[in-house]
Amino acid sequence: MTNIFFPDEEISRNDLYFICYMIERVARKLHQRNCYVVNAIKKEEWARLISLANVLHCENPLKIEDEWIEEYKLEKGAFDITDVDRQLAEHIPTATQMGKVYTRLICDTQLPEEDYVEGLIRVYNDPLCEVIDNYNSSAFYEPSYVIVRAYNDGGF
Repeated sequence: MTNIFFPDEEISRNDLYFICYMIERVARKLHQRNCYVVNAIKKEEWARLISLANVLHCENPLKIEDEWIEEYKLEKGAFDITDVDRQLAEHIPTATQMGKVYTRLICDTQLPEEDYVEGLIRVYNDPLCEVIDNYNSSAFYEPSYVIVRAYNDGGF
């Protein structure tokens, strides 16, 4: 995928990671699922945001959260991803860790001729994400190849 502002520049995996990390942060702040954030922002905007990722990563993430919430009119929800049974889940992964999980899943399942934005929309709208985002299970903690196999098989 090429940068829409600089056609000679390729979008990197790190740019995708930054976007996945910010999706996680915004979703957690709003008490929404990740797919809400992904679907509330148009595909063209995702192309713009990922093209700006190499610059935006230098900004304060709290500022970017607020900008996305305001600019895309994202609303608060009632889903708290951190509301887990502490006997089942002693460890809640950070937004950074989950950004890496989703980046790997998008890259490892990327379809031929699919760019990062299309992969992002495809993966975050898959039912498997509800399993990955259930921290009472260990799905998020599984090795990448196990998560990819579960994605390809339609579940764990």
